[in-house]
Amino acid sequence: MANVSVYNMEGKAVGSIELNDAIFGVEINEHLVHLAVVQQLANKRQGTQSAKTRSEVSGGGRKPWRQKGTGHARQGSTRSPQWKGGGVVFAPKPRDYSFKLNKKEKRLALKSALTSRVAAEKIYVLDELNFDEIKTKKMAAVLDNLKVSKALLVLGEKNENVILSARNIPSVRTALPNTLNVYDILKYDSIVLTKDAVAKIEEVYA
Repeated sequence: MANVSVYNMEGKAVGSIELNDAIFGVEINEHLVHLAVVQQLANKRQGTQSAKTRSEVSGGGRKPWRQKGTGHARQGSTRSPQWKGGGVVFAPKPRDYSFKLNKKEKRLALKSALTSRVAAEKIYVLDELNFDEIKTKKMAAVLDNLKVSKALLVLGEKNENVILSARNIPSVRTALPNTLNVYDILKYDSIVLTKDAVAKIEEVYA
């Protein structure tokens, strides 16, 4: 089991915690991690792009000039792709880009991403994270104390004061154990977890 230091909000080590190898110490499956990221980005795509093919543009019903004898290249329609106002050759049409990963694949990808962060020593555990008011300055101070900037902040349960205090910091994102995803884990340089978030993750994903 990986042993990670536990810090308080002042950035001082106050103990350590054993991380479950079933989640934070698996064999990293890079292929599944890649698939999970591609899936998440693909599922976000609107797929609403559209252009007209030559059968859909208006006009061009008759042959613009006779086949031979004019000195022009032969043409059958003024709506062919090479003409201004003509149709698009392989016009994009609205489509659904989303695809599915099964539950086992999703879980293994998430565990692989978490394991990679532990291996890179980019996981920080806080004994608690609580504010008595909404204050971005306080949130920034906690991150400064931990010496992290671009961070994914995982809370054990919803805490409005913490979430709203972090919201104005562009390089910080908050998440809950049930909203964790591979893309965010890899996007942010560091992961800051509260002790109860670690317990919840181990309970949900072990």
